[in-house]
This record gives sequence, structure tokens and C-alpha cells, in this order.
Amino acid sequence: MGKVIVWNLVTLDGYFEGVKKWDLDFHMQAWGPELEVLSKEFGKKAEALVFGRVTYEGMKVYWTTADDDTEVKAYMNALPKIVASHTLEKSDWNNTRIVKDIAGELTQLKQTTDKNIYIFGSADLVASLLQDDVIDEIMLCVVPVLLGQGTPLFKPADRRMSLKLLESRPLGSGGVILRYGAEKKGR
Repeated sequence: MGKVIVWNLVTLDGYFEGVKKWDLDFHMQAWGPELEVLSKEFGKKAEALVFGRVTYEGMKVYWTTADDDTEVKAYMNALPKIVASHTLEKSDWNNTRIVKDIAGELTQLKQTTDKNIYIFGSADLVASLLQDDVIDEIMLCVVPVLLGQGTPLFKPADRRMSLKLLESRPLGSGGVILRYGAEKKGR
């Protein structure tokens, strides 16, 4: 059975972007050979990539116009992509489909694959899927910086959720990868 895995870089004070949309320059503080290897692994282990509308729009612009000719660019453009949106009608990014019932779609997809389904960015989508019990793991790279303000990754929720630490790995850059299993409501 496949797993839905959230992947994001966050600051020590919990922001996944600065005050302005796509203010991600703090990522470079954690980037290095270890995250490059991890990024390539995502492409090999992925069944699909999932985005909320806002993240999708930014990712599409970046990955379809990026100058670099890397393995990561190749899989970002080739892998199936699922966009959760009630407003988008169509996409011109290769191998992309738009769905309105994202929780149902991902629950069904998990049943038909042994590969991972990755959610990149997409804080609002992550919040709703956590509430719907769809997310299996949360994987973060905590970047050793305090932004002071920005967009928090985790939103207020209607219930407390305990997580189980599956892995912690320090990086040479000073960042730390933390991987958690998400609690399900019935457990």
C-alpha cells in the first residue's frame, strides 16, 4: 500500500515561506549534497506528486522554465501530478490532473500502488488532509534560521495529533531531517 508523505523545508520557527509568496531563499541554507540525493530519491520512489492550487502554479512556472537540466527537473515534469482545486479547470503542465475530492482520490490511489505519493508545500492542503486522516508521514527539513514571520506550515486544527518519530538525521549544512508517522483518528 502506498503512503502519502508531506515533504517540506521549514524554519526553526515553523515557516515554510517568508512573508511574500515563494520567499524561499532560506532553503539555500540547508541545501547541499545530502538534500540533492534525497531529492533524487523522491523521483525514484514516487507514484505521484500532489499540490494545492497555489503551490501547483508556482511549481509549474519554475519547473517548466528552469534552466538546469537535472534529474530532479526531469522527474518533476514527467511524474503524474495531482492538483487539489475547486477553481482550476485544466492544466497544461505535462501529466497533470485536477481533482476536487482530493481526500477520496488519495485514499483510492494509496490502495493501488506500493510507491509514495508526495505532497510538496501546500500548507492549506496539508491541513485539510491531516484532518481527513489521509497523510501517513510528515517529513521535514528544519533549517537553522528564524524568520520571525511568514507563512506557517501547520495551521490551527480541531484536534490534537500525536506523531511518532521515525527518523532524525542531521545534515552537514546544519539542517535536520525529521520524519514522523501521523496518528490516525481511530488509534
